[in-house]
Amino acid sequence: MGKALGYRSFGGPEVQEFFERPDPVPGPSEVLVRVEAAGVNPLDHLLRSGHVAAMNGEVPFPQVLGMEAAGTVLAVGDDVTGLAAGDRVTGFALTMAGTYAETTVLLAESTARIPDALPATWAATIPVAGTTALDVLDQLALPAGSSVLVNGIGGGVGIAVAQIARDRGLVVTGTASTAKKDLVTATGATFVDYTEGDVLARLAPAYDAVIDTVGGDSLRELAPLAAKPEALVSIGDQSVTELGGSFVRRRLDRAGLERVAELMVAGTLDPHITGTYPLERAAEALALVESRHASGKLVLDLTP
Repeated sequence: MGKALGYRSFGGPEVQEFFERPDPVPGPSEVLVRVEAAGVNPLDHLLRSGHVAAMNGEVPFPQVLGMEAAGTVLAVGDDVTGLAAGDRVTGFALTMAGTYAETTVLLAESTARIPDALPATWAATIPVAGTTALDVLDQLALPAGSSVLVNGIGGGVGIAVAQIARDRGLVVTGTASTAKKDLVTATGATFVDYTEGDVLARLAPAYDAVIDTVGGDSLRELAPLAAKPEALVSIGDQSVTELGGSFVRRRLDRAGLERVAELMVAGTLDPHITGTYPLERAAEALALVESRHASGKLVLDLTP
């Protein structure tokens, strides 16, 4: 039996509760992992609220929070190749087993071994923020010297985009709130405070690409700054297609996880973890993310 934070019905933070559950049994294409660290993401509270029912609407309750984790493999399914018990790994809990838990199951094709030099807390940020940033930049395939505007650069994905883009020789500008200025400028990006009045007046007339992490009215306001419609990509608002842009194409594969891990070990990418929480304080971490005031990345640390 292990502790997990989840919910027995869709709703707000009030439906969250801790409960004990048996260790999940890995299916043929899954791995059972002892969780050492788990990333905290906006998608976690959106799933809990029932706002993404296409992903978990048919999954029986209780459901466990969390989509990404790093830890040690305890057992592998019959069809799993390339992974074995004892491996240190990071990956996605796409089966909705959740990662705010002492043990979970990850989808083997979306799980990768991690270098010994990489802390579990860093590795736990790779599946969502790290590979999303990699996917969106690969999708745009911009040549060095191109200008990029990141709408909402101060979160986990935005900070990762800024660093990977910098490594590719791109010139990055990002919008964020005042409190995130130091975090953003530390990546080498130009910071524009969206709380100080007319944002458009303080941005260039056009950028070679616009990457949106916010959606909604903010996306619509900044969309015209993309040099061409196909250079507009959103990671959180599928209505971007109505503006001529596209939604990020996620690959969720082992190769992407390994590439991001290599960038971290090489010193190219720092997840900028601004808070680590024990499992017992997971609700506090998620509440901060849900408030949209979190900077960088928040992580649950389950190591003793």
